[in-house]
Formats: sequence, structure tokens, C-alpha cells
Amino acid sequence: MTDLLLCARIGNSHTTLGLVRAGEVLQVWRVATDERRTADEWPVLLRGLLGDRLEEVDGIAVCATVPAVLHEWREMLGRHFADVRSVVVEPGVRTGVPILMDNPREVGTDRIANALAAVTIYGGPAIVVDFGGTATTFEVVSPQGQYVGGAIAPGLQISLEALGRRGAQLRKVELARPRSVIAKNTVEAVQSGMVFGMAAQVEGIVARMIAALGVEETEVRVISTGYLADIVTGECGCFTDNSPWLTLLGLELVFLRNS
Repeated sequence: MTDLLLCARIGNSHTTLGLVRAGEVLQVWRVATDERRTADEWPVLLRGLLGDRLEEVDGIAVCATVPAVLHEWREMLGRHFADVRSVVVEPGVRTGVPILMDNPREVGTDRIANALAAVTIYGGPAIVVDFGGTATTFEVVSPQGQYVGGAIAPGLQISLEALGRRGAQLRKVELARPRSVIAKNTVEAVQSGMVFGMAAQVEGIVARMIAALGVEETEVRVISTGYLADIVTGECGCFTDNSPWLTLLGLELVFLRNS
């Protein structure tokens, strides 16, 4: 039977864990990324979430944007999962996607995983928009399947929190779609600015990226992903595909290329 992989995407706000087999995401869990959690605490959390399925795992693939947490994961893999094959996405790991950046080593490994999954599943040219809580990232893949760059914007959650902290008469609100873009109360006014503002930003950036690529709009696959994608994707007219767990699929591809 094909390997059952535990794929972990360690982000600034949340860590997404998924069981993946043969291009199919079977189960997903999302936990807070806590830099204080140690290499001995992570296995306890994993066993609590996965239960007996943890014993079925044949391999582990990890990408991280938080160095302190990645350090603990390395310790955990060596101490608690020494008999399980593991791949950490980092410079030197084979992906098959040329990184045409000024400094390829500074590109976030989650962004590389997104680009690999996009070019493998959808082909190029493609643009991936990843809706995270801390940042919304844009990945651009050329018609030749090269990672040619992207953009980073503040994420929905961090923008909402900043507005609540700095706005004297504003309070924290639920991140949800309001009834109308023309709000009738303060709560919905904040929601309107967040949701429809982000939608307009995404449409604008994607349109500029397609123009910069010099290709026809109809040739480009525009894929939304990330745990906040559902809030915005329906308000944008630019997306051709939605793949909530694209990064996890990219991690499986990296694992297969390096094991």
C-alpha cells in the first residue's frame, strides 16, 4: 500500500497537520503554533489528535516558517520518530521547481510547497493565493513551471487584530462575511472592509501579475488555498480552482522526490 504520510505545515499563527496518501488528504487538524511547546510535548499532542493512526504513519514531511518550532520538530523526529522516514523542506531538498529569485534560500518553504503542488497538479502558468492568518501570500509559476516570484500582504486575522487594538472605538469582531458591502453597523463595517477589501486586493494583484507574466488571462490557473480562503474566495472573480490543503499535497510531493 502507498505510504501514509503525516504532513505538517508550521505557520506563524497555526500548524496544520494532515494525513496524506497518494495525493489525497484523508484527515486534517489545525493547532496553535506555540514556540514554547517542546520536542517532548509535540508527540503527546500528535498522539492525542491522531490516536492509533499515528502507528500507521510511514513518513513525515515538514515545512516551517518559525525557526524555534522547527528546531523542536527536528529534536522530536530524531528522539521519538527515529524509525520513521522524514523530510524537512529546506535549501538543498529536491523539489524539481527552479526558484528564480534573487536569493532562493529566503523563500518560505511553504511557498515552495505551494508552487510545486500547483505546477504538478495544474501546470503552468499558475498563481497560488494562500490565505493565512498572519499573511496572504501570492506564488507565481511561469508557463515553464518555474517559481518566478510573488507577493506578501498582511493576513486577514492579523489585520483584524491590529484594527481592534489601534481603533479607539472599535472592538474585536468575528471574521465573517457581512450582509452587504454597505454596512449598517460598526461590526459589519469592519467585516465589510476586511472581506471585500481583501477580495479587491487579491483581484487587483492577480490581474497585475497576469499582465506582468505577459500571458492571456484564460491561460492562467489561479488557485486559492489556506484556512481562511473560504471567507474570501467566493467574493473574487479571479479564481479558477480552490484547493484548501494544497501545501500538504506539496509536502507529499517533496517527500516522494527525496525518499
